Amino acid sequence: MILGIETSCDDTCAAVVSEAGIVRSNVIASQGLLHQRYGGVVPEIAAREHLAVIGPVIDDALERAGAELADIDVIAATSGPGLIGALLIGLSTAKALAAARQLPMVAVDHLHAHVVASALGERPIEPPFVALVASGGHTFLARVERFEEHQTLGRTLDDAAGEAFDKGARLLGLPYPGGPEIDRLASEGDSEAFAFPRSAPGEGLDFSFSGLKTALLYAVRDLGEARTAERRADLAASYQRAIVEALLARLESAVIRERVTRVAIGGGVGANRELRSGIEALGDRLGVEVWIPGFSLCTDNAAMIAGAARFQPRLEYPSYLGLDAYARAA
Repeated sequence: MILGIETSCDDTCAAVVSEAGIVRSNVIASQGLLHQRYGGVVPEIAAREHLAVIGPVIDDALERAGAELADIDVIAATSGPGLIGALLIGLSTAKALAAARQLPMVAVDHLHAHVVASALGERPIEPPFVALVASGGHTFLARVERFEEHQTLGRTLDDAAGEAFDKGARLLGLPYPGGPEIDRLASEGDSEAFAFPRSAPGEGLDFSFSGLKTALLYAVRDLGEARTAERRADLAASYQRAIVEALLARLESAVIRERVTRVAIGGGVGANRELRSGIEALGDRLGVEVWIPGFSLCTDNAAMIAGAARFQPRLEYPSYLGLDAYARAA
């Protein structure tokens, strides 16, 4: 069994996954309420909270899996990208646990874990496939020929989709985190009420959301505070529709260009209900199979870290003691 640890941002996560990809437990301790008063994640506070709760979170994951530390064969942890202080808490904890029993350890790239999250469970995806990963910090399309690696086909040139959701929510006066708030409010509004742009930069598969965010800013300014409050649901629905349609348009182009028959999504924006239903409809229209992970496997979690570790090199003791975290993807 593999014990996975994830602390790249503000969620303290631990999970136990079998070598066959069956999730035995997946514990997520969210810091959302802690950072809500600041309107976003404060790195120092996030790191201190990880340090305070990581022990109990790991204990909870082992208990839910019906296992003890002695039953674990491999330790896996996120090494990046993310907040350095937060990453170091999880990585250092993993090193200590692995070294104490001289177990092998795997350092996992957070983004690659999102790409292959659909390889978990009773119906794992098989390569080749195209994955759309959309989160608060990253948005990109990837082609997977083998689970060990992925090829980036296109990425955001400015804001990530999740960042666009959070910034849009702030403009609309909604609390942090903004994505779930816009998703909730959009269900009450008219997605055709405002004509927001769907930016498609260049001829490739890149994304851009900064122009959309600016369009929302101008709409809010033109409406004024009172009218914005009255039209908030329509603004949220129209803004969400623009983000989702931009993601789906690029995904469709990638599927056609790469000639694949399987598609997966990952990342926190993958929990958005309109995006999930839109990808299912896209799959039906193009005749491709679609893998949509459960909500707990879309947001940051340790099950995807342990799952991705199955396909990565295992470092033996003591070689992993010199591992370091990294803030940005190569």
